[in-house]
Amino acid sequence: MESGVPICNICGEQVGLANNNGEVFVACHECNYPVCKTCIDYEIKEGRNTCLRCATPYDENEQESTNHAIVASHPDTAQDAGVHARTVSFVSTVDSEYHDDTGNPIWKNRVESWKEKKNKKKKNQSKAVVQEAAEVPPEQQMEEKPQLADAAEPLSRIIPVPKSQITPYRIVIIVRLIVLCFFFHYRVTHPVESAYPLWFTSVFCEIWFAFSWVLDQFPKWSPINRETYLDRLSARYEREGEPCQLAPVDFFVSTVDPMKEPPLITANTVLSILAVDYPVEKVSCYVSDDGGSMLTFESLAETSEFARKWVPFCKKFSIEPRAPEFYFTQKFDYLKDKVQPSFVKERRAMKREYEEYKVRVNALVAKAQKTPEDGWTMADGTPWPGNNPRDHPGMIQVFLGHSGVHDIEGNELPRLVYVSREKRPGYQHHKKAGAENALIRVSAVLTNAPYILNLDCDHYVNNSKAIREAMCFLMDPQVGRDVCYVQFPQRFDGIDKSDRYANRNIVFFDVNMKGLDGIQGPVYVGTGTVFNRQALYGYSPSNLPTIHKSSSSFSCCCRRKKPAKEKDLTEVYREAKREDLNSAIFNLREIENYDDHERSLLISQMSFEKTFGMSSVFIESTLMENGGVPDSANPSTLIREAIHVIGCGYEEKTAWGKEVKIESLFWFHIWKEGANTFLFVCPFQIGWIYGSVTEDILTGFKMQCRGWRSIYCMPLRPAFKGSAPINLSDRLHQVLRWALGSVEIFLSRHCPLWYGFGGGRLKWLQRLAYTNTIVYPFTSLPLIAYCILPAVCLLTGKFIIPTLSNVASILFLGLFLSIIVTSVLELRWSGIGIEDWWRNEQFWVIGGVSAHLFAVFQGFLKMLAGIDTNFTVTTKAADDGEFADLYLFKWTTVLIPPTTILIVNLVGVVAGFSDALNKGYEAWGPLFGKVFFSFWVILHLYPFLKGLMGRQNRTPTIVVLWSVLLASVFSLVWVKINPFVSKDDPSAMVQNCIDMDC
Repeated sequence: MESGVPICNICGEQVGLANNNGEVFVACHECNYPVCKTCIDYEIKEGRNTCLRCATPYDENEQESTNHAIVASHPDTAQDAGVHARTVSFVSTVDSEYHDDTGNPIWKNRVESWKEKKNKKKKNQSKAVVQEAAEVPPEQQMEEKPQLADAAEPLSRIIPVPKSQITPYRIVIIVRLIVLCFFFHYRVTHPVESAYPLWFTSVFCEIWFAFSWVLDQFPKWSPINRETYLDRLSARYEREGEPCQLAPVDFFVSTVDPMKEPPLITANTVLSILAVDYPVEKVSCYVSDDGGSMLTFESLAETSEFARKWVPFCKKFSIEPRAPEFYFTQKFDYLKDKVQPSFVKERRAMKREYEEYKVRVNALVAKAQKTPEDGWTMADGTPWPGNNPRDHPGMIQVFLGHSGVHDIEGNELPRLVYVSREKRPGYQHHKKAGAENALIRVSAVLTNAPYILNLDCDHYVNNSKAIREAMCFLMDPQVGRDVCYVQFPQRFDGIDKSDRYANRNIVFFDVNMKGLDGIQGPVYVGTGTVFNRQALYGYSPSNLPTIHKSSSSFSCCCRRKKPAKEKDLTEVYREAKREDLNSAIFNLREIENYDDHERSLLISQMSFEKTFGMSSVFIESTLMENGGVPDSANPSTLIREAIHVIGCGYEEKTAWGKEVKIESLFWFHIWKEGANTFLFVCPFQIGWIYGSVTEDILTGFKMQCRGWRSIYCMPLRPAFKGSAPINLSDRLHQVLRWALGSVEIFLSRHCPLWYGFGGGRLKWLQRLAYTNTIVYPFTSLPLIAYCILPAVCLLTGKFIIPTLSNVASILFLGLFLSIIVTSVLELRWSGIGIEDWWRNEQFWVIGGVSAHLFAVFQGFLKMLAGIDTNFTVTTKAADDGEFADLYLFKWTTVLIPPTTILIVNLVGVVAGFSDALNKGYEAWGPLFGKVFFSFWVILHLYPFLKGLMGRQNRTPTIVVLWSVLLASVFSLVWVKINPFVSKDDPSAMVQNCIDMDC
């Protein structure tokens, strides 16, 4: 609240005064949730007659005395200090021991001075608001009510999949599950006696595939679509003649090495952000240069100068997309829908400006190819602080801002900030996750927007209204209260039309993510995500589920304690610590919006500093739910404070990126049953999670375990677009990195199989989805075995299935048909094409027998022996022309397993036909099933074979040699030991006698 009269949480207007006593209107006397009378009337008219926060009926509130309204008209000091209504997911049991020289608590003095400043400001604002409300004529107030009712309409709606599509889909899933049960009953009860190991291997693989199918299929049970109303968003928060009420947004762009991530690509991302269709005073762009490169710094300086011309051009003519490189290279009629006579002339002039800008940036890149012996120097002759990328101080430069350089038309530009965090030897910097957490702290000190959007440096804003799309969820009081982030699908440029290696991931983004949106929300995929800053701070949503007596919602672990009457020294120590908290400044008993359980929790200075770090400005910013720089912050010292929070030692002994093990920071919940007492402990963390290659999945998982949900937003025009590796080797190494992160999560204590069961906040279908994201690499082991089985069957003359009966034939046919029908119905409700689905199936096999296998191998090596294996990629050949990278071959060991499988199956097909020719007509029938099985493998690996040969259809000799060697060794070993033939087989005994000349 910025004044004595609260702000309505639905329409954003002043709550106003009550009609009976002239005091501030109170809608709910139980929790004092601020809602104006107009919105209450509209809610009751729509059939929602309970409080949005505590669910207390409004009828009961009308019978309460007016004492509550009097209390509400005098907000307590703790609420004035900025303590928000979010549930704090921790409490400290450590007393405050920091004092100044006179013995007074430093924290108390600092906060008291802050309160005095805000109280003086609020008294003046309260008087002005009351006078203004009294001066408004009743007629004008009556005219405003319909407008408020229209503005109170929802900003989005859920569009469920039609029942004609989803009901048959669910029925087929259940039928397929039943058929699977009968199928496995038949497979287990009908072993192949003549090739028992072969049969057992196939059954084990089929059971694992069924388990993987369940993990992947059932989270798609309730897919949904969403529709947003941008006009309602503008009507509610951008009223004519009033200040814009849209929430500010901080954009994060991360880059490391400008030689691998070209500065021109990063610059296009930044330009698309600066030109976004959003109020300029609400946009701030932070670029993290984790390599401390002077090239990135100078390219941003050039970009900020070019932005003065590019931003007004985009907004004047509504350009899409607003990344100049991709706008000027797209093939379309740029005169379409452009009726301004000056557009053609200005577009040509802007294209010339961009070409000159590219020349300047490319000149910087060419200059940076050779580093001077004495290191780089800046324009004023001083050495560049980041000459040593592993040992340099923190650097911050504000290029653009509200009080900085304006565009060529004299308008303000969004803020553009260059950030390079401090690097020192001996410190763990945690790569991208550490850089993102540093940006959280810097942005909180400088701008502190309540929402954060993070983008990779190669993902630009393709839809200038994307932020408004996200605000339709985050700023909707009905929807956004428990939303931790809004995830947009990833779309890519520069991919071949056939999408040979499934780079677009259409099945994942258009099928799986829609299914998750109907449960608890999509997983976080690392980019194109708008976060609620409070969720990143470790807070829990305001509408937490009810705490059941039998299961604490905050329990991550539970340990048995002694009976309550027999208190040990540990319990006495804890009680003493709790008593010391009576002197804490932030006492939750003073906040009316908290319930009795939350009021019993106290926050002290040490809990804040051990959680967030030693920065008073940053700590104050975390308490401001609606964002904004604290009034107590001195603008002249903000840059110095921002440098402090990106220091390499700032995160030591804090909760950043990891779960704190300090007992004083746990949230204790004690449950007594009889003579026994159980203590539940909930650790927590802040920001992006450390310790995993896929920090994105783990970060989103931890948020949803705390009770948050996420939203999947798919506007008609893709919100963001990026680039993806399109050649075979780079694509496999990208998949290898993702799979390795999943294996690391599986082998950690954050594994969804056993983490976070205590509170019941993660729905079981959502847990199945997260389990699928971390166990899928292990499918590579049975998949490789299953892909080799056809060759073994052809070489041995045996098969994994005995002679089929009529019942068995019906089971196999039913299973085959259910698989086809499930896929067809999935394509129907998702809207994806059959080609995209088939490419996904092919690359599932290609990645499973190559990258996923190496990820499992590397993950266990890292866990058991501490060995971090790196698989190098070396370029062997290159071509020119369109999609040249598609035919670029890079040698890597990941290519050996699928090549070996291809050769073994081809050899098996030749051997099978040779054997059938020798045995006659009777052998052709069994040969058909074996050859079909083998061709299934070859058909799935066909894109891999095309990538292996390249444009010239030539496979590197080293790949052929390794694969032939492995195939030969496998064949010789089989001939020697013949493992899949039963020892009781008479033909085998005769063959053995012949071999021994008996």
